[in-house]
Amino acid sequence: MQKSSVLRGTERQILVFGGPYSNSRALLALRSRAQALGIPEDRCYCTGDVVAYGSEPEETVGILRDWGCRVIAGNCEEQLATGAADCGCGFAAGSECERLSKGWYAFADQRLSRASRAWMSGLPKTLTFREGGVSFRVIHGGIDAVNRFVFASDHDLIAAELARAETDVVVAGHCGLPFIGRVGSRVWFNPGVIGMPANDGTADGWYGLIKGEAGRVSLATRRLAYDFEAAARAMFAHGYADDYARALVSGLWPSLDILPAAERSVAGTRIEEAARLIDLCA
Repeated sequence: MQKSSVLRGTERQILVFGGPYSNSRALLALRSRAQALGIPEDRCYCTGDVVAYGSEPEETVGILRDWGCRVIAGNCEEQLATGAADCGCGFAAGSECERLSKGWYAFADQRLSRASRAWMSGLPKTLTFREGGVSFRVIHGGIDAVNRFVFASDHDLIAAELARAETDVVVAGHCGLPFIGRVGSRVWFNPGVIGMPANDGTADGWYGLIKGEAGRVSLATRRLAYDFEAAARAMFAHGYADDYARALVSGLWPSLDILPAAERSVAGTRIEEAARLIDLCA
């Protein structure tokens, strides 16, 4: 049975983010940003994939648990909790992404404690909340498939997913790129991830901010700067995922296998922060 939690908020900001990806430095930077913005831990939401490419899986879990923000299970959590043989990311067989995943997944699997796996096994698959009269649902990939990639150019897929979402706004993760899309009266909001860059030639991670009032909601994507060079050095020291270590510095993914043609065509093009005010009553 799908686990869920219903929360009710006020009109203060909510912080949302995905993919810490075992990058403890990025997570610490985001926690500091939340504190600077005055956003309490119970108004911070993580869309999953706490553990993946980076060199500090156990440390990253510890930081997130200590912070106390709200977390759902991504496919990595589901797989690691059960001791599965692979990350369950949905990479095509024989693809470069599948090949690269064997290195970082094995590294993470070897370094996670039983306590961290037990914590992962207890994470909900979704969280819901209301803000300013607007309903939100936090998911990882797709509504029904945790490892479904949903990109900004996937207009028909977004429409289909939103039709099943039973909410005004979906906050999603997994795809690694920030965007805000609308279909009719419903919105798909991916705030991006903090543990890897957004394939735009810059080293920043991404997170999102939400504020709602009286049937209107403002959604914003924001850059996160952190010590990416130290994070890359820590990965290079172990030598298990040098392609992803280089990506931390270059801002470019080592493989474009999962990207639709539209997203491939803009690889290396700087993404600008975005903000949208959406009147769901209009």
